[in-house]
Amino acid sequence: MKDEKPVYNVLMYSHDTYGLGHIRRTLAIASHLRDATTNVLILTGSPMAGRFQIPEQVDFVRIPGMIKRTNEDYQSLSIRIDPEKALAIRTNIILATAQAFQPHFFIVDKEPLGLKREVLQTLQWLKKFSPSTVTILGLRDILDDAEVIRKDWQAKNIYSSLQELYDEIWIYGNRDIYDSIDQYLIPEEIQCRVSFTGYIPRKKLKESSKSTYRKRYGVSGGDDLVLVTAGGGGDGYEAIDRYLAMHEADSAPPGLKTVIVTGPFMRKAEREQLEKRAGSLGMKIIPFHHKLESLIAAADLVISMGGYNTICEILTQQTPSLIIPRERPRKEQFIRAERLKAKGLLDFLPVQDATPGQLREKITAILGNRRQYRERMASFALSGLESILARLRRFKDRAAFVRHPN
Repeated sequence: MKDEKPVYNVLMYSHDTYGLGHIRRTLAIASHLRDATTNVLILTGSPMAGRFQIPEQVDFVRIPGMIKRTNEDYQSLSIRIDPEKALAIRTNIILATAQAFQPHFFIVDKEPLGLKREVLQTLQWLKKFSPSTVTILGLRDILDDAEVIRKDWQAKNIYSSLQELYDEIWIYGNRDIYDSIDQYLIPEEIQCRVSFTGYIPRKKLKESSKSTYRKRYGVSGGDDLVLVTAGGGGDGYEAIDRYLAMHEADSAPPGLKTVIVTGPFMRKAEREQLEKRAGSLGMKIIPFHHKLESLIAAADLVISMGGYNTICEILTQQTPSLIIPRERPRKEQFIRAERLKAKGLLDFLPVQDATPGQLREKITAILGNRRQYRERMASFALSGLESILARLRRFKDRAAFVRHPN
């Protein structure tokens, strides 16, 4: 029919070797992009993908999971198979999916060539056989220490790949907080392809929803609800351990009710030890919550490691926070915490400084100044989703946009 609206296909790649950050960011973007004329298909290695609510017009293709042992060493997550064979399966699924789905837009999350270059064949195929597909690299605000990224990108020839394979580079952050163009030495000839979208907001919860969760966890009158979350949990033991140590030393401020989410990827022995300690202190501790934003909204204070997605949820719900960032194997959490503290949006403690006394002092100060933190967060624009949608509309509206065959 002549007046039938075209349907656009968006293919998103999220390698998800460990943790929840990549799939949570990808789902947040996908939920905003999908509409009656836009399909979103997500390629993901996350074993947790099916535990999140998947909206209409969005689906996912699960590729075999792989887990990082070091920055360059990976192994199969669930099945006993040689890593090279697992990688070959992933590479073939990614390419076959792109060939069958015929995306108008291909958005690659964080890794320019994918895990161990597994997306390279697909990018090359799209450039040769589907040149109208818009290829987009999406980067979180901060990847790692700038010198580490420069050396890594030079060694892997990433700078040339950015120029040859990508039409757009989206940075999900604010340039005045962290200038990735300058820090990572992005070549001048491709800087025009870079857009700083702003941070990715989440759904803002209603006050009635907050009250429901506070009642569920026994928060009354003068109590303050503290949420301690370690993201995926693979490297979150130390932050939770420091918080429990404060309580065990009788140094905690009075009137705190605590909920701890360890993350589903924490080692079993570590989780069981934390559960035993938390239980003796009367604290609720769970491995995973599929609506973590609800807990963040209900809390008076969030203590976390400061991963990108947790920060976006904190800023959306405008909940005061104390960050205890990791510094290994990547420093992105530490750098992010420093930069956002300088804006007055949160406070942080390096893990080595998170003693019972220091934690008590920080928690008391943040709760005492909660109004100021909330006001600063309320005035901080989270423009990421609207910016991304505007970029896609720009391509959709182009007069020269070539429709793919059905």
